[in-house]
Amino acid sequence: MSNDTDIAIRAQGLSKRFGDFVVVENLNLTVRRGEIYGFLGPNGSGKTTTMRMLAGLLEPDHGSGQCLGLDIRLQRDALRRRIGYMTQHFSLYGDLSVTENLEFVARIYNLPDPVKTAREAIAELGLEGRADQLVSTLSGGWKQRLALAAAILPKPELLLLDEPTAGVDPKARRDFWEHIYELAAGGLTVLVSTHYMDEAERCHRIAYLAYGKLLAAGAGKDVIAGSGLSVWEVTGPPDGLSGLAASLREADGITMATPFGTRLRVGGPDKEALDRATAVYRSDPEYTWQPSPPSLEDVFIHLLKDARDDRAVDA
Repeated sequence: MSNDTDIAIRAQGLSKRFGDFVVVENLNLTVRRGEIYGFLGPNGSGKTTTMRMLAGLLEPDHGSGQCLGLDIRLQRDALRRRIGYMTQHFSLYGDLSVTENLEFVARIYNLPDPVKTAREAIAELGLEGRADQLVSTLSGGWKQRLALAAAILPKPELLLLDEPTAGVDPKARRDFWEHIYELAAGGLTVLVSTHYMDEAERCHRIAYLAYGKLLAAGAGKDVIAGSGLSVWEVTGPPDGLSGLAASLREADGITMATPFGTRLRVGGPDKEALDRATAVYRSDPEYTWQPSPPSLEDVFIHLLKDARDDRAVDA
């Protein structure tokens, strides 16, 4: 395996199962230094398990990997000192203040001046007005900002973020991503899992997992182009779109018929088959049909429809 200096993460054939259940299967992944790499997929797709393997917290059953040139099996202790990991569930202490939490984390990492380090992190993440506040009284957005401050406290070279914006308001999400861009501009590599398509579009490259398998990877525009998906957008009486979607899903050549508010997105990988399947519906004057460029969300819906959950293995 190469130790290319421009590669932050390189995983080959990573696999993990718990009992008779395959969680991650033969995963290949390459993340370049300095990029924001999006990790997408439905709940239970293997994103968190993969992150835990890459962080050296969970040993793979099969395969190999390097983070920052360090072997994720053999050099776990060294690796943990060079990465930051923000877990999906908030894990700092609610009965301590913001400052006390950060000073505690600084001491865990044996940083030379915990008080100064915590003060600098508070300034960097805009936490000055909350420095003495008990963490249990913070809103979700402020807890998220504190968790990010703790993750970057030891100045990591690689940051792993596991669904960091789940459950926070849109403004907090936007502010969080501004911090991520600033960190990446300073040379930090970020691997972030998310359910939000607008966040996926902010990433330099993305990987989409379902049922433990990698379905697509690359820059967003390349993933869209590689899907071969063609899409119609339908508008019309809102009370009729649901029934129209149900009818379209039964037609050959259509792999996606998904309502989005007052619109319906209808797609398939074979344009001629899609056009034949929709022809009779497009003649209905109640509805307006317009060709539309496929979005990332369209592609992921299409990919998930064709994916199969066959992860159970014989005991």
